[in-house]
Amino acid sequence: MSREGKEESGNIWKSRFASLILQLSHTMRGFKLKDRCKTTQVHAYNTNPFPISPTSSKLQYPTINSILSESPFLPYGLPKTHSFEPPLDLSLKSLDFVQSLADLYRKLQMTQDFNKSLLYLEQYALLYTLGDPKLLRRCLQSARQHAVDVHSKVVLSAWLRFERREDELVGSSAFDCIGRVLECPKTALLHGYDPKSVFDHCQSHPPPNQISDANNFLTSENDGGIIHFCIHNQEVNCIRGRIAALSAPLKSMLYGDFIESDKEKIDFTHIGISVDGMRAVDSFSRTRRFDSYPPNILLELLSFANRFCCEELKSASDSYLASLVSDIDEALILIDYALDERAPLLVASCLQLMLRELPGYLYNPKVLNTFCSSEARERLATVGQTSFLLYYFLSQVAIEDNMMSKVTLMLLERLKECATERWQKALAMHQLGCVLLQRKDYKEAQRYFEMAIEAGHVYSVVGVARAKFKQGQRFLAFELINGIISEYTPMGWMYQERSLYSLGKQKILDVNDATRLDPALSFPYKYRAIVMVEENQIEAAIAEINRIVGFKVSPDCLELRAWCFIALEDYQSAIRDIRALLTLEPNYVMFRGKMRADHLVELLSLHVQPWSPADCWMQLYDQWSSVDDIGSLAVIHQMLINDPGRSILRFRQSLLLLRLNCQKAAMRSLRLARNHSTSTYERLVYEGWILYDTGHREEALAKAEESISLQRSFEAFFLKAYALADATLDSESSSYVIQLLEEALKCPSDGLRKGQALNNLGSIYVDCNKLDLAADCYVRALEIKHTRAHQGLARVYHLKSDQKSAYEEMTKLIDKARNKASAYEKRSEYCDRDMANGDLSMASILDPLRTYPYRYRAAVLMDDQRETEAVEELTRAISFKPDLQMLNLRAAFHESMTDFSRALQDSEAALCLDPNHKDTLDLYSRTRLKNT
Repeated sequence: MSREGKEESGNIWKSRFASLILQLSHTMRGFKLKDRCKTTQVHAYNTNPFPISPTSSKLQYPTINSILSESPFLPYGLPKTHSFEPPLDLSLKSLDFVQSLADLYRKLQMTQDFNKSLLYLEQYALLYTLGDPKLLRRCLQSARQHAVDVHSKVVLSAWLRFERREDELVGSSAFDCIGRVLECPKTALLHGYDPKSVFDHCQSHPPPNQISDANNFLTSENDGGIIHFCIHNQEVNCIRGRIAALSAPLKSMLYGDFIESDKEKIDFTHIGISVDGMRAVDSFSRTRRFDSYPPNILLELLSFANRFCCEELKSASDSYLASLVSDIDEALILIDYALDERAPLLVASCLQLMLRELPGYLYNPKVLNTFCSSEARERLATVGQTSFLLYYFLSQVAIEDNMMSKVTLMLLERLKECATERWQKALAMHQLGCVLLQRKDYKEAQRYFEMAIEAGHVYSVVGVARAKFKQGQRFLAFELINGIISEYTPMGWMYQERSLYSLGKQKILDVNDATRLDPALSFPYKYRAIVMVEENQIEAAIAEINRIVGFKVSPDCLELRAWCFIALEDYQSAIRDIRALLTLEPNYVMFRGKMRADHLVELLSLHVQPWSPADCWMQLYDQWSSVDDIGSLAVIHQMLINDPGRSILRFRQSLLLLRLNCQKAAMRSLRLARNHSTSTYERLVYEGWILYDTGHREEALAKAEESISLQRSFEAFFLKAYALADATLDSESSSYVIQLLEEALKCPSDGLRKGQALNNLGSIYVDCNKLDLAADCYVRALEIKHTRAHQGLARVYHLKSDQKSAYEEMTKLIDKARNKASAYEKRSEYCDRDMANGDLSMASILDPLRTYPYRYRAAVLMDDQRETEAVEELTRAISFKPDLQMLNLRAAFHESMTDFSRALQDSEAALCLDPNHKDTLDLYSRTRLKNT
């Protein structure tokens, strides 16, 4: 096409979008936007899209008409390649991840159990870059398991609760736990170290009155006689010897050279204790325990104990007060008293409630006053309640909530002050640099990045380069990254970063090299798509975004694809992507913070044919049967707009999100399903699924059984069968699971769920070698459009040695499914080597994060005695997907090549990911012996 033709085409396209918004603008006059929500968007770096009036501190929200005049390209302005950049990674990023994992595993092996807690926190910081919630949770669980002091137990149990976001459950409170010692707030306040009990069920604990030895100091109440303490016009009669036994100062006062030692009455009016308080002191001196006292009396006892150095009284008062705090309002009041009286357990109890209410109370003035200033940190330190662990947790919460806030900056400054080890300093400095860069304080950001580099974090060079670039020093930024590429093993993120500072053809070459080395990086796909958009190649841009959306779904990629569909006037496809996006982030704001995504759906919906409820169900069946998870999400989102209380739809939503590896969003949907349940038996089922998905299988089974006792339902039977089938089944257990699934199929449900039950039933029959019954289940599932049953039927044919039929069955799945990577991978098992290689190559193209194709190709190369190439195949994949199985396989290859040092390193790195992996443990033991 000629230049004139391109310009004409571009102008027509530009006007289409403007025309759409102009036609709809009258429906939105006076429309005001809510505050911009934190999110990972295409242009997330644009932090203040709304201008501030010079006469007002409030944001001035734009109207549709005001936005229309902003850009001649699109009313809201598509991203531009010259200003588009990827976010910095805020976590620790090692240049040799496998070696770092191995080093950490060796440190864990050499460290005594009671000193391991901080090492597991270091593991959390190192593994954070992988983005695996289950792996990160296990690190926190291990840290909690090996925590020795109360402070660490309190912070880690609160952190574990925060990761679960249990506050989204209706009726739950901050002090609720999951029934295990691991997160129990009461157990966290107990002294002692017992790592084996952490995963046990927690029990209610009586108030810790701390009865001590009755033979302390005195054995007879008559010893020393009676002493009268006068407070105003009242007297409190005490046993002199018992009061003296409370502390050395009191003993000196009552038995030493002081004038009080000769008196029978002592004036305590100005000591700062009430009559009731002194009676409580007397009672404790006699019994070494407390009756039921109100908090104000216990606070008086704390003050009295501090004044007279009564350590036992102070400890008992501190412990008893800590056990009484159960409300955030109480905690906010008592924290200052606790700090003034230096009561560590009471401070810990108050801190625990504050931490367990995060992020809701993050910006409460009292909470900020407790944590944020340097003086506050020092005040907490006086009672042993400050640590790197505490501020790591707080800063992570703040970053997730609002990275650019002053609160985030202050908490990171406290984190820096608490850092003692090199990795801690590197993390604190790097995160400070990232926040300051976002706040456009480029010189300070550069300074902190340079300090992180001094602490050993080479990746912070990226921050230095970005800061220099923002200050107009493009060439220096380019040279910095170029130096990293020359000095270290090249990685995808290095070329991605250098592309920001490259010019001309070199820029796109760097972007392509980034994808070649790390196909999981999303920025290169988006950049290439934006280049295509600028050249009016919209269909090609959509195809480019489809490459990454096919295996890694994220809101920013869906937003960019939606923009392209709008440009093509394919409003139905745009609505689909925006609805799926809203499922991931319900408050997402599009167009660089200028319009809420849900309002854009309303605008675009005026230009498409509306769907009735029946239409929605038909569409859901079609999308589900074509294995189009994004399309299914979009339909369910539309159905929920019309019927937000349908729990079953929320549950279906959670299943789709789990398939797309969006675990946090899936748990949110599952909790909303529970919250909207209209019956007890239904609520129990969803609570059971929550427990199952968080690793509590026995509790999930109990919920399923309780639900069945109230109402026989498909979902309750299915949950029970699913949880039981998760374990290794013998013939008797398999028969019981089959019976449960058959009972489920007798209960009312729709075809979507019955298809899944039939598919699961077929799998159990296959495991029991009942192939004809399995085939019958799969055929019945296919009759109700459960397309995934083709895979099960193919397995049956394979076990019957009918490879041709198995291959054909998988071909049918490939033809029907939108997401084909797993189908290609599975079909490779039913054909010869050459055809298998073709299918696995296609699987890697469609989803480069699938690890089986790399392992298969490496094994083939090893069989052909091409050892070096086999290792290289695994190494290439491990560089962007450090998977346990691939590390284990590479370790085995190194062992067979007698390269025992590398075999040892790979097995150590694998065990850092899963310390209980049997095959790797065996390999590790062998290579240790051979390497000595």
